[in-house]
Amino acid sequence: MKTVEICEQLAAPVIARMGFELCDVEFQKEYGDWVLTFYIDREGGVTIDDCEAVSRALDPILDEADPIEQEYVLSVSSLGIDRPLKKDRDYERAMGKEMQVRLYAPLEKKKEWIGELIGFDAETFTIRTEKGEERTIMKKDCALIRPNIRFD
Repeated sequence: MKTVEICEQLAAPVIARMGFELCDVEFQKEYGDWVLTFYIDREGGVTIDDCEAVSRALDPILDEADPIEQEYVLSVSSLGIDRPLKKDRDYERAMGKEMQVRLYAPLEKKKEWIGELIGFDAETFTIRTEKGEERTIMKKDCALIRPNIRFD
C-alpha cells in the first residue's frame, strides 16, 4: 500500500468526525522538504483555524502509526478555488461551473477550452462552450481541468 493511501486511511475517520471531508492527500517534495498535505472541505468553506485544528488532531495519530520513514512536514489545506479536478467528487462539486481545460494534443485545432461542466463518467467529461457546443473529452487526454476564475 502506498504512503498516501495509508495516511488517507489513518486520517479520514478523524477528519470526518471533525465535520470535514477529506478530498485529497499528497506526499511530495517541495523546496527540498517532504510535505504530507491533507486537503479538506466542508459546506461553507474552510478557515485557517480549521486547518490548524485538523493538523493538531492528525499529528499524534500519524506519529503513533509512523507510516513515513523520512522526515516530513504535515500540512492541512483547503481545496482552493482553482484546484484541478482529480477525483469523481471534484467533478461532482464542479458540475454546472465554468471550467478551463488544457489538452495534451489539439482537439479541433485547439488545446485550450473553456466551458460549463455538464457531465462526466469514469473516462470522460463533457463541457458546453460559450457557443453552446458540447465537447466530450477523454480524461487521459486532459493535461488540466480546473475552475475558470474570471476577474471582471
